Amino acid sequence: MIFVKLLGALALLMFGMKAMSDALQKMAGPSLRHLLGTMTTNRFTGLLTGMFVTVSVQSSAATTVMTVSFVSSGLLTLAQAISVIMGANIGTTLSAWIMSAGFSFNITNIVWPFFLLGIILIYSKKYRFFGDFLFGLSFLLFALGTLSMTGKEMNLSENQTITNFFMMFDAGSYWSILLFLLVGTVLTVVAQSSAALMALTIVLCTEGTLPLYLGLALVLGENIGTTITANVVAMTANTQARRAAFSHLIFNVFGVCWVLLFFYPFVDFVCGLVDIDPSSAHQNNASLSFGLAAFHTAFNVTNTLILIWFIPQIEKLVTRIIKPRKSELDNEFHLTFIHQGIIKTPEIAVLSAQKEISIYCDQTRHLFDVTRTMLKPDVDLISVSAQVDSLESMSDRMEVEIGKYLSDVSDAHLSDATKGKIRSMYRQINEMESIGDSCQDIARILKRQAAGGEKLTPQIIGFAEELFALLAECLDNMDKVLKNPETNVDEHDRRRVKTMCNSLREQNVALSGARAYSYIVSSIFNDLINEADELSGFIENVEQARRGGKFYSSRID
Repeated sequence: MIFVKLLGALALLMFGMKAMSDALQKMAGPSLRHLLGTMTTNRFTGLLTGMFVTVSVQSSAATTVMTVSFVSSGLLTLAQAISVIMGANIGTTLSAWIMSAGFSFNITNIVWPFFLLGIILIYSKKYRFFGDFLFGLSFLLFALGTLSMTGKEMNLSENQTITNFFMMFDAGSYWSILLFLLVGTVLTVVAQSSAALMALTIVLCTEGTLPLYLGLALVLGENIGTTITANVVAMTANTQARRAAFSHLIFNVFGVCWVLLFFYPFVDFVCGLVDIDPSSAHQNNASLSFGLAAFHTAFNVTNTLILIWFIPQIEKLVTRIIKPRKSELDNEFHLTFIHQGIIKTPEIAVLSAQKEISIYCDQTRHLFDVTRTMLKPDVDLISVSAQVDSLESMSDRMEVEIGKYLSDVSDAHLSDATKGKIRSMYRQINEMESIGDSCQDIARILKRQAAGGEKLTPQIIGFAEELFALLAECLDNMDKVLKNPETNVDEHDRRRVKTMCNSLREQNVALSGARAYSYIVSSIFNDLINEADELSGFIENVEQARRGGKFYSSRID
């Protein structure tokens, strides 16, 4: 039961840290995004930014994944990302100090007011995210207190079997250090939480079961194991994101390598700062926990001070190692800013999806421009129509991929504002896919004249080109609104198209009645007018969805 209690306390610790991180990201998602996007002008501001964000969300993994997502979204350069990741490594050392404090006194005595206040705030709509944060913090502190008490209940120092097991390893041997480094790496990868392993290491060391040298080797392994999270996340991302994640691995592996060269002198120096003899078997429990935290901090700070001057070289190295995939070099279909499987915070996910929708808009405009060329004389209607079909098929795939991504994001716990943004983007991609369908229908209408042996008269082509020019202007305005919903564009685009369509319908009836062209040509022209009318409605719906306004039907009476 004591062993189960230990595992449960570790699980509660991991849950508490995740709850804190998620709540803080929901409260300050836009601010964190703005901070990461603007305060990385050089390596030192990037370093400070990574430290600040990691201290805020209490998770270097969250900051690293966030940074990799920003690189994937094109918001950060690779060099900026490397400096942020370095800062995240320093910021995460605060967690070790919090744990050390939790093992220094019975911290569970102070968590109950936080639980009470947290549940009150959770039921208040305005402050529910702060309530989530307090609940996560309470679980974290309660888990630390439980771990401390469980360690004492286990009385590991009196358990001869466990003591004999650890005595098998010579703390003064590099082979033992390397073995425990490997164990720390594997356990962190399996648990996906360096905090949990740090807590377990503190329990073993403070109970006198695990020699401090071997405990510090576990801490080094945690630093390598924690880099695996971002690398796994980036596996499905673009090249720059994979390079950013790999730079984190290089950074920590390099640090572990130089520390191993000077392991015992470095440990003795750091332990001397907190008045600990690492080779002594009799130490104050609180001192041992602070010794582990001090080593963790000294390692990451020193490693950063060494490598921050070599960011350009690290960038060149990861660029040389991580090559673009074949699909990124050829013309195969792939999204630019979002990738299925990559984990992002809701704010970053929404931003990435909106940037991808802008790409979708450019693709839609290209599809319309290709369709428009079918009005030109002597154009190969069959060939261009086939090109339109291919582009429309790509448009369908883009809608599906973006929609699947938004669906995955919707599975997370989202704020009402983020839910509203996702609903808006669902409507945007749906309406843009309808624009693609309209373009394909226009191409089929124009191809039909060739199949029937009919040709549009120069007068009709002139009318159609004038109408399509207005639609192109509407598409340009739609692109501006998608990039910035506050953009001041003509809000009467739909009315202007509607007015022109009504006028052309009247002229078509008059010219057809005057025998200016055949009934078949008149029918083709009327179908073109109707499709243009329909298309303008889809354009306006995209703009209204982006602005969060009222949706209109495709036709205005």
